[in-house]
Amino acid sequence: MKTTILGPLAAFAMAGAASAAVPILYEEQMAREEEKLILSAPIAGIENSRWFDYRGNVNEAQKELHSDLRGASDVEDRRDAWEEYARELKDERVDYIEDMAKKGYRQGYVVR
Repeated sequence: MKTTILGPLAAFAMAGAASAAVPILYEEQMAREEEKLILSAPIAGIENSRWFDYRGNVNEAQKELHSDLRGASDVEDRRDAWEEYARELKDERVDYIEDMAKKGYRQGYVVR
């Protein structure tokens, strides 16, 4: 009798453990790396319209990601959502840095 009870319980426990260890998508990993590069302060401390546009666009990309993930019906939808989010973050950051460089302000980097 013990083996008949333990068998289904063991299978149930293993199924729970397998679902808890959902692998992270490559696209999500890339997006998380892009998130680390989100600028938290304006270049040269100048809070101009370009800075506010950048921050607004980052916030909009985050809202869109959450909406896309809520509406995702399969893994491919999730991949697309994360990939688009990463691309938008990168594009916005690069555009902002380039616009500020054209105005004579460079993005500073700390070398360690």
